[in-house]
Amino acid sequence: MDLGISGRLAFVCASSQGLGLACATALAREGARVVLNGRDAEKLARVAEALRADLPGADVDFIAAELTRPEDRAAILQRFPKVDILVTNNAGPPPGALADWDEAALLSAMGANMIPAVQLIRAWVPGMQTRRFGRVVNITSAMVKAPHYMMGLSTSARAGLTAICKAISREVVADNVTINNILPERIDTPRQEFMAQRLMAREGITRDEARARASSTIAAKRFGLPGEFGDACAFLCSAQAGFISGQNLQLDGGSYEGLV
Repeated sequence: MDLGISGRLAFVCASSQGLGLACATALAREGARVVLNGRDAEKLARVAEALRADLPGADVDFIAAELTRPEDRAAILQRFPKVDILVTNNAGPPPGALADWDEAALLSAMGANMIPAVQLIRAWVPGMQTRRFGRVVNITSAMVKAPHYMMGLSTSARAGLTAICKAISREVVADNVTINNILPERIDTPRQEFMAQRLMAREGITRDEARARASSTIAAKRFGLPGEFGDACAFLCSAQAGFISGQNLQLDGGSYEGLV
């Protein structure tokens, strides 16, 4: 299927690895002009070069910027004043419990997982409306709909982003600008390696045992593949997805137990 996004400019936040890179790869494969983002310029250069090698003819640029800093976001907007596709993403705070969630921790979570996305949306969506095409996809978490105690801090900030984007989506969809969220759970990225290492240290088990224990909690009995995630993102960014907006697409191997 031709997704109708060839030549569209896509900015993918936090895309030097993991889910962001999976989305950037899928968009580049569909012919979009992709801008990678991360904090490490050398790593971004290597990733961009690898993408161009894997996808001959791909138009891949990058900018090193810390999304939590207003001055870095300003530098992004100065260099890329117009984009057609925005994929928001950022690393979440570490797992914790109520005793860990002081005011500084709460503000830090909002500053990483809600505020940067909203500010980029504010900057770029009006232009999308004027040009009558825009796609915003937020990478949030399955826990937005099914919170877990130890991930409550991350979940709260992402739920706030979900709420404000739902409100925005109803105002901009008439201009062919859609805003949707992808809710991943247990996609096989470096995040899963981090969680496996934590489990190994806590339980005194091997890496294989830690991964098996984690994957056993998924209805599909396996981790999701980054490519599966990226392809889902690419479809939500497609011309064909113009009637899908304000939605939460769960990529969780069928694990969510609710109806809606």
